Amino acid sequence: MSNYDKHDSAIVNLLMEDGRMSAAEIAQRSGGISERAVRYRIKRLTTEGLMRVSAIVNPKALGYSLVADIWLEVETSQIMDAARKLAELENISYVACSIGERDVSVQVVGHSADEIYDFVTNVIGKIPGVRKTVTSIVPLILKDVYQWRIPASVFSEKEKR
Repeated sequence: MSNYDKHDSAIVNLLMEDGRMSAAEIAQRSGGISERAVRYRIKRLTTEGLMRVSAIVNPKALGYSLVADIWLEVETSQIMDAARKLAELENISYVACSIGERDVSVQVVGHSADEIYDFVTNVIGKIPGVRKTVTSIVPLILKDVYQWRIPASVFSEKEKR
């Protein structure tokens, strides 16, 4: 892990608020750091892979008002093949392999419960190796991955050293 500090965290948080925020505004709002230093840090943070600046699509704005989490049991020899096929499907927003009761988890966006049901039954269920699916409709998301912040403890631990 590189040497990140509270200024880096402030920059990341401000860019999460508005990815097009200028270095001048970030410098002004974060306090104690110059515009030039902000530009340097943004370049370093992206080069080192701590963050990336990109657009985030809101599926609801496109009419995809329903979200479902789906867990799959897959034949052991076909887990990666199934996960890769799932990752290629347009209305799947998340694919992960897991350890435990289920082998793969996905998040699906859809226009209706009927559409989600049809997708799970006729698309996911027919992928080679898929033995079983468990679907949960997600009526409310309070925090999504793109809202995750760098924990304050990352910096407080460094300050103790």
